Amino acid sequence: MVRAYASFGFTTPLSTSLSHLSHLSSTLTPSKPHHFSALRATATVAAAKMPGSTSNSHPSLEVIGGAVDTFLPALKTLHLPYVPYPFIGWNCHVETIFAAFFRSLPDVRFRRECLRTRDDGAVALDWVSGDDRNLPSNSPVLILLPGLTGGSEDTYVRHMLLRARNNGWRVVVFNSRGCGNSPVTTAQFYSASFLGDISEVVEHVGNRYPTANLYAVGWSLGANILVRYVGQESFSCPLAGAISLCNPFNLIIADEDFRKGFNIVYDKALANSLCKIFKRHALLFEDIGGEFNIPLAANAKTVREFDEGLTRVSFGFKSVDDYYSNSSSSDSIKNVSIPLLCIQAENDPIAPSRGIPREDIQKNPNCMLIVTPKGGHLGWVAGGEAPVGAPWTDPIVMDFLGHLERARVSSGVTTSTSLEDVNITGSLHQVQV
Repeated sequence: MVRAYASFGFTTPLSTSLSHLSHLSSTLTPSKPHHFSALRATATVAAAKMPGSTSNSHPSLEVIGGAVDTFLPALKTLHLPYVPYPFIGWNCHVETIFAAFFRSLPDVRFRRECLRTRDDGAVALDWVSGDDRNLPSNSPVLILLPGLTGGSEDTYVRHMLLRARNNGWRVVVFNSRGCGNSPVTTAQFYSASFLGDISEVVEHVGNRYPTANLYAVGWSLGANILVRYVGQESFSCPLAGAISLCNPFNLIIADEDFRKGFNIVYDKALANSLCKIFKRHALLFEDIGGEFNIPLAANAKTVREFDEGLTRVSFGFKSVDDYYSNSSSSDSIKNVSIPLLCIQAENDPIAPSRGIPREDIQKNPNCMLIVTPKGGHLGWVAGGEAPVGAPWTDPIVMDFLGHLERARVSSGVTTSTSLEDVNITGSLHQVQV
């Protein structure tokens, strides 16, 4: 089944905001699969003609970081060139929109758990139905954090979930307040600055499976929140590893680019998604007073307007720029003390390449960065499953996770084991102080 609406970090149909792009849908609709087969063959031939080395990453990729020597050998496909899918992958906006509208949606049956937080809020955890019966209690657990307003119905989330599940992992999708039809029970949503919910989710999952190793993957704003959490927890982080995908990193820079050119379309669509979530729970904000500007938030035309009317006030910031500046995960990289893989696209229109904290990633012995020349935002229409299958990143993410888990199992380390009790070298990561 192919889902015909966008989910590049949000889950509202783009028919309104993208009405002037209606011709794109008919142009790209995969009604004749043999056309895609021919294009896939072209991409395969192109990849075969490009030189590569099994011991190093391909020159079409930027691969840096203090942990490159440790992790690169485990990533089996990085010696191959990154070859964007013909036509679709040549333009960042075409690729972003194509992936959002036409990527296939794997069928997954979920069991929902609503977790009450300490401030009386609520988040929804979607577990794969039947896994409690079918998986051992010590199976590694993967927590998935979707992008802004995203949830377990997003295609990129489902593909990653399915790949991990097929490898014997237990997977849970963390739907933030109001996202993925998660309940909102207080006059507070979530934000790039707030780490309370992810802290409680990780703690809750760890308590449920105390003998399992915990890992997390985040996309877009979910990646920003994840990296900030990992940096905040530093040496006390209960996660065994993390992956950040399409992270905006520097929210000031991302906001600047968000209001330019074609990006205005994404801005309006995301604002529309936020407004719809807000309006479903508007009664919680009735007569709230203070600095809140509820009419501005309810009718926001841009994400910045929504954040001005609601988000920055909810979380105690003086201005939107103050909120963005203090919520950027670029400042957290230097404090990361667990294995962290970051994957970005050079032409990402929403997570600008110039915002990537390359210097801090290079200096941190736990971090590795992969930047692809193309990919758009949450696109990466390339690789063996292109154009409508899993993103190019998924096999790399799974190789990274598998490497970490095998190393911890062979070293006798679990989430409940103190790192001080076990000497982890070589196969895992070296923590330098």
